[in-house]
Amino acid sequence: MSRLYRDHVRMSQGVEWALHVLLTLSWLEDDEPVTVGRLAKAHDLPAPYLNKQLQALVRAGIVESLPGARGGFRLARPESAITMMDVVAAIEGTEQAFRCTEIRREGAGADLDRSYFEAPCVISTAMRRAELAWRRELAGRTIADLRAEVDDHGPDARRVTRKAFGRLPAN
Repeated sequence: MSRLYRDHVRMSQGVEWALHVLLTLSWLEDDEPVTVGRLAKAHDLPAPYLNKQLQALVRAGIVESLPGARGGFRLARPESAITMMDVVAAIEGTEQAFRCTEIRREGAGADLDRSYFEAPCVISTAMRRAELAWRRELAGRTIADLRAEVDDHGPDARRVTRKAFGRLPAN
């Protein structure tokens, strides 16, 4: 499989990183911004690369960046208003994953009657349907949904995260 093909059918690690960071910001439950350095350290990620993902989220209106010594990143909207599809689109773009290049018209297909090509390519149609289902699934899941599921499976995750970021109440 060529590298070009591989790069277009897989999502980058940036999507995973962004989703984990958003879940972390959701657990912190406050408006205090978190620096990219702290977020990177918490997830053992390279800060410069994580910053690229965070800037993409800023451009998409998912997080906001606050400058200054006490600056950093925080959610720009409620976790229930951020879908997984929002994150994928912010990091990967909105282009369709599958592109039909009409190879059915090449090689042996070049000898087919032109009327054969009036109907849409069956492979292209099937792939577009599958991608639409995938996009709908991601659009139907929010950061709040992910948080609820993680909280059910690992009830200590929120507390551990809040402790790591110094956000536990004094009592």
